[in-house]
Amino acid sequence: MWPTMKEKVITALSLVLLLNLSACNKTPTTTATENSNTVAASSPRKPEPTPATAFERDMQYVRNSQFGHVWVFARKDGKPLDKDDAAYLRTNAPQVIDWVTTDEGKRVIAGTNFDLELGGLSLLKKRFVVEDWTGK
Repeated sequence: MWPTMKEKVITALSLVLLLNLSACNKTPTTTATENSNTVAASSPRKPEPTPATAFERDMQYVRNSQFGHVWVFARKDGKPLDKDDAAYLRTNAPQVIDWVTTDEGKRVIAGTNFDLELGGLSLLKKRFVVEDWTGK
């Protein structure tokens, strides 16, 4: 008995699928010279070193956000920042987009596109140690 049209189509599609799958699984063959040239041409970049401290990692996170200004605030007595400190910072620096607490809560990194010198920075300096990390 001769195959029906449906069986012919199924057989043809199966053959096309099999050929496509076998083509995808083939790996190109290269000579040793080609391999050495490829390795030399595409030598990997050195990975950026992992920041050593929590502060450095947190600072890198803020820098990667590409803010125009980066500020670091800490209490003058060196103690960890509390809820009142956080509320004071947010109230007097509402332009800050990102706050990152670091150093076991003793410092906070602020990322903003606004120059706090033009805002409430003088009030913040009365209560906190303030460091400008913009461009560092």
